Amino acid sequence: MAQKRSRWLINLFLVVTIVGFLGFSFFPLLENILPRFKTSASPSSSPVASASPSTGLADMAAQAKGYELVLLREPDNSTALRGLLEIRLQQGDLKGAIVPLEKLAQVKTEESDYAVLLAQARQQLGENDAAIQTYRQILVTKPGNMNALQGLAGLYLQQKRPLAAVGLLQDTLKVAEATNQAQPNAIDIRAVKLLLGQVYANQKQYDRAIALYDDLTKGDNKDFRPLLAKAVILQEQGRNAQAKPLFDQAATLAPSQYKDQIQQLAASKPESNPEPKGSNPAQPDSPANVPSNVSPNVAK
Repeated sequence: MAQKRSRWLINLFLVVTIVGFLGFSFFPLLENILPRFKTSASPSSSPVASASPSTGLADMAAQAKGYELVLLREPDNSTALRGLLEIRLQQGDLKGAIVPLEKLAQVKTEESDYAVLLAQARQQLGENDAAIQTYRQILVTKPGNMNALQGLAGLYLQQKRPLAAVGLLQDTLKVAEATNQAQPNAIDIRAVKLLLGQVYANQKQYDRAIALYDDLTKGDNKDFRPLLAKAVILQEQGRNAQAKPLFDQAATLAPSQYKDQIQQLAASKPESNPEPKGSNPAQPDSPANVPSNVSPNVAK
């Protein structure tokens, strides 16, 4: 249970920051945000097991001190590092979370989501150059890491650098075929194109986004994601009559656990009329009218 709680906490932080920075976002894009943490310690012996959502501030401070004492003796103890990270996130102490995150990213190199979380924590703290460097370090060895791609694209949009966001994703697509030949399934081309469509939509380049989603639908008419993405764009443009059948089709094709969320999107109404189709404003648009309980970490 403690392992699941820790994963949920980190997962929630990752989802909130990704959606917040990217702006226009809909839920069925990413696979699982974090892998299952594996530890040789049993739940009863793991320090993480002693933490609970109702733990008082004094107890959390005492637990954090205990983890820090363990780390003085065993600086690479991943269980203590995870426990300290969980406490820092529960406390809302991002600055204090940096040290355990940096160490976990070094110790658990196979679990790149620690590095993604480190980049996002740095981004939250306004350390954008360090965040960009961390994202790019991930992409050197894992060019198809969707968490890093989405996080970096979102950061570029936050910095009002849409061309950098588009270039990042276009460059990824250029090397995707060769990369996948050397390492099968290293880059999910459809997921990258979906993200590129989100960036186009964020910049109100609706024609480009819709053309991309149409191509994705032609390539796989059973994938509900591009249908849903196009429906959201049409809805944002006030073209509800055209959006409705796409929402209905997406709901039909989507796994049952996502149908209610799609219906919520279909029922939502834009707060204001968008700019003319195909326009390209200098700044990213405001976040789309997506229900706050809809998460982007849903696989096809």
